Amino acid sequence: MPTQTVRERTDRRRERLRQVLAQRQPDLTLVLANIHDPHNVSAIFRSADAFGLERVHLYYTDTAFPALSRKTSASARKWVESVRHTSKEELSQALQGMQILVTSCSPHSRAMGNFDFTQPTALIMGNEHSGVASELLDLAHGELYIPMYGMIQSFNVSVAAAIILAEAARQRQAAGFYDHPRYSEEELNAHLTSWLEK
Repeated sequence: MPTQTVRERTDRRRERLRQVLAQRQPDLTLVLANIHDPHNVSAIFRSADAFGLERVHLYYTDTAFPALSRKTSASARKWVESVRHTSKEELSQALQGMQILVTSCSPHSRAMGNFDFTQPTALIMGNEHSGVASELLDLAHGELYIPMYGMIQSFNVSVAAAIILAEAARQRQAAGFYDHPRYSEEELNAHLTSWLEK
């Protein structure tokens, strides 16, 4: 009987992992560009997992990647792959074929609802104080902002990431992207095998 209970628990875990993987969005990603606050980074990883991102790109050239508390970040980072980049060229290569968007308040910026997030999309989130570095603006196909209606005209970077990902998820859900696996059966099984070992 105890063996059966363990087996049932294992089967339930396998099924849960498979369900989550079936909703992962491998062509939607974030780039964290020199974001130094560990609380912001941890919160962004939680949002990335919640909205089904497969991976997050870490672009750290003038800032050390923050030391994250195991307590607050371990669970989310466990399920979202991190890919580090130390040069613009390396990042550009990794995002090839994707619509690259940056958060911005420039005159060229458009409200986030004007963008089609059903396209393969990478969203670059910039440093808390200086925003997205100029060298990364060169990679962007578009600049976006979150419409705001109060006196304060900026969101915390982790809140901004969650709001934009929620808009991306809304569009993708309406298009049926979460209804069927975005992976082939072979890819899904490979990911499942990897996740079962975590």
